[in-house]
Amino acid sequence: MHQSATNIGKLQPQLYQATITMSDQAGTAAIDSGLAPGFVEVLRIRVSQLNGCGFCLRMHTHDALDKGESPERIAVLPAWRETEYFDDVERDALALAERVTRISSSPHDEQDDPVIALSPAQAAAVAWVAIVINAFNRIAITSHYRIAPQG
Repeated sequence: MHQSATNIGKLQPQLYQATITMSDQAGTAAIDSGLAPGFVEVLRIRVSQLNGCGFCLRMHTHDALDKGESPERIAVLPAWRETEYFDDVERDALALAERVTRISSSPHDEQDDPVIALSPAQAAAVAWVAIVINAFNRIAITSHYRIAPQG
């Protein structure tokens, strides 16, 4: 893995800071809507898995564990539909985060929105969490953030 000379966050720090602010606000909205702080990190992990962002995967896995999320739930996350580790609200949140991430291949019919168990506030917050982590994934991948063992 190489370090890029074009770290877009460093070259446009005001835009990077705006993304951080949006991420903080989205996380707060999700927690205020009743989602657990560790699960908000699980949403960020799932989106980062779909986008292949190693930097964000490492960061949000550490954050999720620090916030009390279980290693088992993180381990089964790529196959969450096949498990009983997530309740109905979490399953709908994961489905919505995936839909936001895969927007070009997702149906755009409102009746297909996976928000049956989510309150409107939860659905909006989950969408914003997914939107912002998608942005961060693109920042990290475009900037070729260094991803090496931390020691």
